[in-house]
Amino acid sequence: MTTRSAFKMKTVLAIMTLMFVSAVQAQNIKGETVAASVTVTAKVTSIDQATRKVSIKTEDGKKYSFIAGDNVVNLAQVKKGDIITAVYTEAIAYQVRKHNKQTGVTVTDAAAAAQPGEKPAGAVMQQTTVAVTITAIDPTLPSVTFKGADGEIKTIKIKDPQKLNGVNVGDVVDITYTEALAIKVDPAAKK
Repeated sequence: MTTRSAFKMKTVLAIMTLMFVSAVQAQNIKGETVAASVTVTAKVTSIDQATRKVSIKTEDGKKYSFIAGDNVVNLAQVKKGDIITAVYTEAIAYQVRKHNKQTGVTVTDAAAAAQPGEKPAGAVMQQTTVAVTITAIDPTLPSVTFKGADGEIKTIKIKDPQKLNGVNVGDVVDITYTEALAIKVDPAAKK
């Protein structure tokens, strides 16, 4: 993968991961966001192009094997010794706003991939927003109970009770869960 392509892939992931956070801030909506990322690096220990079986060893010495699916179009570019880096990011946010929207679910997907002939790389993101109705508020815990479109009732603790100021039973709250995964393959270090 070229330096330009690696930069492009990292940029796509960063944009997709932070897309919803910016939307919350730009709208100046009451809410909260929590995000975390995990990066895993592994070395390709063997690869069988005919069967598409790839064996890897992580930095902590664990070994894994998998069959690369047909969607990995640049598998022929992967060689023994190459380094695979995967970054998994997830975030959850809630936005409190009064609106007439009914409860429901909205799902948004985005994806990017390396150009043909380059080392395999890709990024995918899925963002799910669920509009729920507040059915109870307990400021002493603090917690909120809500009902979703499917009728299921859940209670969750709130980290910052100040975020509940102005929130009332009957308000519609948007809960957004975002997952993003970026994978890239870099050539083995030259000796």
